Amino acid sequence: MGVPALQFSEDQAEVFDSVAEMLRGAGVDLDDGLLTPAAEGKARVMAVVGRAGSGKTMLLSRLFHALEEAGVEIVSGDYESRRKKDRRTLAILAPTNKAASVLRGHGVPATTIHRILYTPVYDPEYEKVAEWLAGGAERPKIEGLTDAALDRAYDFYQAQKSVPGALATAGLRGSDFIVGWKRRDDPLDIGFVDEASMLDEKQFEDLQEIFPTLLLFGDPAQLAPVGQSGEMVFDRLEGPKKLELGRIHRQAEGNPILDLAHALGDEGLGFEEFERRVEAAAQDDDRVVVAPRVDADMMARSPVLVWRNVTRVRLIQAFRGAYGAPPDELLPGEPLICDGIELPLKHRKRRIDLEARGLIKGAQVIYLGPGRKPGFSRLHVVGAEEPQISAASIVKIEFPDQEEPFIPFAARMGAAFLHGSAVTIHKAQGSQWPEVQVFAPDLWAAAQSGRVEAGLPLWKRLAYVAITRAQERLFWVTRYRLARPQGELSVADLGSGPAPLALAEEET
Repeated sequence: MGVPALQFSEDQAEVFDSVAEMLRGAGVDLDDGLLTPAAEGKARVMAVVGRAGSGKTMLLSRLFHALEEAGVEIVSGDYESRRKKDRRTLAILAPTNKAASVLRGHGVPATTIHRILYTPVYDPEYEKVAEWLAGGAERPKIEGLTDAALDRAYDFYQAQKSVPGALATAGLRGSDFIVGWKRRDDPLDIGFVDEASMLDEKQFEDLQEIFPTLLLFGDPAQLAPVGQSGEMVFDRLEGPKKLELGRIHRQAEGNPILDLAHALGDEGLGFEEFERRVEAAAQDDDRVVVAPRVDADMMARSPVLVWRNVTRVRLIQAFRGAYGAPPDELLPGEPLICDGIELPLKHRKRRIDLEARGLIKGAQVIYLGPGRKPGFSRLHVVGAEEPQISAASIVKIEFPDQEEPFIPFAARMGAAFLHGSAVTIHKAQGSQWPEVQVFAPDLWAAAQSGRVEAGLPLWKRLAYVAITRAQERLFWVTRYRLARPQGELSVADLGSGPAPLALAEEET
């Protein structure tokens, strides 16, 4: 295939051709732009694996554009057209909001796995607008929407391909046009999954039920999901089903962060020697910094990454103390991590609402302030397409040497949160931040433990994942100290955004 070979390296071109051959067998010919109906009963699974900087995101992006040019319809999770059943579709997924937002930053319309499992139910009147925007119907006449409002919605959709965003541009709120959510009943077609190293067996099985053609993109050097003994779902794929990208493209650009990450592949490298390499990199390039203390200001938006829970809890308490946060309430601007949805089965619809809006386990959230009702919080879900929400909340503040967390305020049921100023490296997978602080004493402790995971020293896996979370600058923190903040916590950097969506109208 001449075009990708001109733009790709040799290994990327080979992988592109292999994926194109799989898609051709599924009825999508990228060479000739020909689409035929999907053959029933034939399942295809393939994985593209490579370390950070090997070009996985570039390859995924190019495949997306090639499929779009061939006429494959993109399913984004915010609206699904009811057009003819034999159309070919593609959904691009990631396990977390943050991972999906990273792809969207590269122009790829990614959504979360949860968002594709649950589909929105539109008000029939506004569904006419959605069908028109998606190209499946004539321009509608809707009472209360002027021609100018429809024009704004159309222009927005042409630029961003988001039905909810377009309807919001027309002056509507989410509660006007989305009346509920339902679990997906019918299978889709082609699925691309980024950060596939994070998938557990149940998620993998669910995805195979939904997508007869499934392409996984993953990094074999990352940490496997807890409970899977270091094995990732793509490890059992063999031969032509598992394609490897060997060349590190970004490393050739002189990226010291990636240089350090890939140095961890040296079997003879010990922790002390690696730390000396970090120090040498810091002397040569300001993108690597050896810091004697944790920066509290940075923790407000970019959590410090640790291995041990005891370290995480102590750093959280130091962060809250540095900002003068009272023990019985949160300050606007404090970061949280969603720890799950605590709702009984009879409130399944409410759970679907929360998850579909991006409030899934592991989601990063910024507290904006109390809601209008006791136990409710106004929240900014980091990386979500519609980040401003309001939800019943159970906030847990952990303390050193105490088994049970303190709960400063809580609804009787709703979304549960832990503090997010420090997180474990396991939970940080799939996320990236411009600047990242890695707590080196914890990695030293992992090295001293002598633990091995899937044939590789645990400290090396931890260090690799932690380092590759940094997009622009890496801070290697060497001591148990905290630099006090330069100012007060704020939410000004988040923007006003749309009015928060109330996800649970009352407690019952």
